[in-house]
Amino acid sequence: MELADPYASNLFVTPLTCSLVGQTMDVTLIAPSAAAEAYRSTTVAERYYSNFGLNPDVVPLLAEGGLTVSGTDADGEPRIVELHAHPWFVATLFVPQTSSRPYKPHPLVRALVEQATAHLVGSRYER
Repeated sequence: MELADPYASNLFVTPLTCSLVGQTMDVTLIAPSAAAEAYRSTTVAERYYSNFGLNPDVVPLLAEGGLTVSGTDADGEPRIVELHAHPWFVATLFVPQTSSRPYKPHPLVRALVEQATAHLVGSRYER
C-alpha cells in the first residue's frame, strides 16, 4: 500500500491559518441537513481541538463526489460536511464526543446512535 504524500500539491486537509485549539466558535448550519436536524437549530457553538481543516480549494471537487458543506464558521470556512448518499455520514472539525455526557449526549452523537439503531432494525443483528 502506498502512503499519501504529505507534501503533495493538492491536499484535502491542510494546516489552518490560525490554530483553533481551545476556541469556542459559532457554526452556521445549512438546512435541510442531518446536522441541522440533529441540533434542531441553524446556529450552534462548538469547542475546537484542531490545527487542521478542509482545504477550501478542494470543496468543489468534493462536491462533485457528493460531499456537501453543511456547517461553516463566521468566515464561511467548512466546519461540518455530509455525504447524503450514505445513511448518515457527518464529519466535523470539532470533536462532539468531548461535550457529550452519559445522560446528555451531544446532538450529533445522539443522532448517530439513533440512525445506527434504526439501520439495525429488521437486519440480521436485530434481537
